[in-house]
Amino acid sequence: MTCRTSRTVSQFLPLRMRKTMLKVIGFSLSTMDSVAFRGLFYTFSILNFVLLCQLILLQPLVSASDGNPGHAAELFERASESIKVKHYTEALDDLNAAIEADPTLSEAYLFRASVLRQLCRYEQSEWSYKKFLELKPGDSTGEKELSQLLQAQSALETAQSLYDSGNFAKSLEYIDKVVLVFSPACTKAKLLKVKVLIADKEYEGAIAESGYILKEDENNLEALLLRGRAYYYLADHDVANRHFQKGLRSDPEHSELKKAYFGLKNLLKKSKSAEDNASKGKLRVAVEDFKSALSVDPDHLAHNVHLHLGLCKVLVRLGRGKDALNSCSEALKINEELVEALVQRGEAKLLTEDWEGAVEDLKSAAQKSPQDLHIREALLRANKALKISKRKDYYKILGISKTASAADIKRAYKKLALQWHPDKNVENREEAEAKFREIAAAYEILSDEDKRLRYDRGEDIEETGMGGGGGGFNPFGAGGQQFTFTFEGGFPGGGFGGGFPGGYEFHF
Repeated sequence: MTCRTSRTVSQFLPLRMRKTMLKVIGFSLSTMDSVAFRGLFYTFSILNFVLLCQLILLQPLVSASDGNPGHAAELFERASESIKVKHYTEALDDLNAAIEADPTLSEAYLFRASVLRQLCRYEQSEWSYKKFLELKPGDSTGEKELSQLLQAQSALETAQSLYDSGNFAKSLEYIDKVVLVFSPACTKAKLLKVKVLIADKEYEGAIAESGYILKEDENNLEALLLRGRAYYYLADHDVANRHFQKGLRSDPEHSELKKAYFGLKNLLKKSKSAEDNASKGKLRVAVEDFKSALSVDPDHLAHNVHLHLGLCKVLVRLGRGKDALNSCSEALKINEELVEALVQRGEAKLLTEDWEGAVEDLKSAAQKSPQDLHIREALLRANKALKISKRKDYYKILGISKTASAADIKRAYKKLALQWHPDKNVENREEAEAKFREIAAAYEILSDEDKRLRYDRGEDIEETGMGGGGGGFNPFGAGGQQFTFTFEGGFPGGGFGGGFPGGYEFHF
């Protein structure tokens, strides 16, 4: 366009500007000579020319922002392409611009509402749906999608409530079957799903779901935290630590990430201290360290199973069978297939004289690990202990310890023989006879050095004569023959008249 004369230019000027010009010109005519007037006139003409050119150049932009259906359609088309490739941020920018260019473009409102619904920005989405329905009352698509929005919104609130109350299975059902169906790009729902999976101990699933979120946004702090926790509860501590550190690099003051990072660091420090003290033989210190490590996070089962086992081993070495039994049982509650825990619990049961329980645990361990010689040896010991437990305890019968001397054995026998001799127990003669038999059998074995040694080793002793303390021994005989008891220094309270059946004579 060419600007030829000042008159042509002045036609494009606003009325106020033209009036101002005329006032200035009138004033100039009355105060200036003709040369000065011409100079002033040309100055104003040049200014008018510049203003006009600026108006011409800005005209397309003004048209675009002042209701340009063509431009709005172009923006809408571009937004549609962005939605297809799930570039929702770009799509929303173009849809907002399209609506600004053409506020009557109803489809832009519908598309914007749909994108906002998928992102679960429900309040904004609901406003856009209602705006669309104002422009197109009764539209079935708009009404249907608005209904879906309300369902998704309600389902998300319900899922959160169910998660808070501990109903994880139902919460997950609402998320998968309603929220993510109508709002597939809802990061809030996806993060809630990861939380539910972790709470339900579905750690592999939580890792997979949080991985999808991080593909879309690698710096999503909550996804980094949750994925790190899932690895943590699988005892993959190195990977967990990397997630926590990455999040903290983005936000060093993130409270949950800091708590997770330093909590893991503290747990590993205490666990290492316990293991080091156990290996150095500082068993009592190790016991306290293991207990301290277990108190850090009682829910960390994948790690705590090893802490319980480590504690059980130390307690077995200390001879604290009952405490060891509890620790190994805790380990087996977490992992019933843990062979070493079965072995250690078997050892603990031996300490508590639960012979049958020890055999059961060690037998189960041997079946799971048939090539382990250590387990086979432990099982042999347990079977031997069980066998010994089923025979009569001669030391207990005589009321002496297993370290008693020959003199102690003789002294105990003499005392009990006098106490339980049938002639001294007329009113309970049958009980006394049975007791006397036990006492005599115990003395017969323990007073013989070779038999005592074999008995202590758990060997079978041939049941001949008085040997074995079994059914073949009868100090009273079986055929009405007479026998006497001869005690050095006499029998306290007098001799035995009448005698007893049999033919044995005992000398002390």
